[in-house]
Amino acid sequence: MAELRGALIGCGFFAVNQMHAWRDVEGASIVAICDRDPDRLRVVGDQFGIARRYTDAAALFAGERLDFVDIATTAPSHRTLVEMAAQHGVPAICQKPFAPTLADAKAMVKACADAGVPLMVHENFRWHSPIQAVRAVLDSGEVGTPFFGRISFRSAYDVFSGQPYLATGKRFIIEDLGIHILDIARFLLGDVSTVTARTARVNPAIAGEDVATMLMDHTSGATSVVDCSYASKLATEPFPETLIELDGKDGTIRLAQGYRLTVTGRSGTAVSDVSPPLLPWASRPWHNIQESVVAIQKHWVDCLTNGTEPATSGADNLKTLALVEAAYAGAASREPVQLDALLK
Repeated sequence: MAELRGALIGCGFFAVNQMHAWRDVEGASIVAICDRDPDRLRVVGDQFGIARRYTDAAALFAGERLDFVDIATTAPSHRTLVEMAAQHGVPAICQKPFAPTLADAKAMVKACADAGVPLMVHENFRWHSPIQAVRAVLDSGEVGTPFFGRISFRSAYDVFSGQPYLATGKRFIIEDLGIHILDIARFLLGDVSTVTARTARVNPAIAGEDVATMLMDHTSGATSVVDCSYASKLATEPFPETLIELDGKDGTIRLAQGYRLTVTGRSGTAVSDVSPPLLPWASRPWHNIQESVVAIQKHWVDCLTNGTEPATSGADNLKTLALVEAAYAGAASREPVQLDALLK
């Protein structure tokens, strides 16, 4: 089968990881890149040997025969680019946050559905190998049906130096990081019916919230707590690890700092190291995230090749994005928010 021809739109901070990962994925390659900033276009093009470069997305679609586009821009541009891809019949994988509003996200999903083209959201935390290891334990039945979960990401890592725009938005931690942790909660415990949320801004130099705590009722009957912080100074900086506690009918799962997985269940207690591999182009502590990019892109290629729906399809991601909106609404009102109304 011929190799899939892809283009990367957006050559910013995270896109370099995507370019490295595409080199590692069999069955697809990036043949063109696009960015409005000529300097970023030159840097990424030179680094990865991509000769076909565009500063305008419309020119890219007009000038290339593409099997997919990888959209790695910021959220305000996503709807325009996804709808452009749909108009050209080109499948799209899109960075998170999927869209600035749920209405935009619904329009993007509809545009691709109407055009009959796949749409996947780059919701990369659930693809981290330690998170996949937790899911595998659940699937094994070792701890039985889960009834409680805590998914936690607490850090004082300086994310603003590499992505200064994060300090300027009125929304920060739920939209940028919490969306991942909320998606993990859905991945492990199923869809959510109600969200109660509280937020705080500890760092006075930023515009948005840097602490968020969310209590969720899952349709399965389970309860989860999702807590996120970029204001928590710890003896050992855990960034970018997600810590997980799951209690099931027959046992418990604990993913602790240092990628230590402890499972107490029907077979007794087992402790294992589920550290992600350090890829040749990756660097600590980002290797956890970087390795997951390869997993995402392999999944995308498999789905395009086999005609199956991606696990983090645009339609599925509407449910995660609705959790983000519900969390902000709940933090503002200090009342529980029902998910059904947001998804209609």
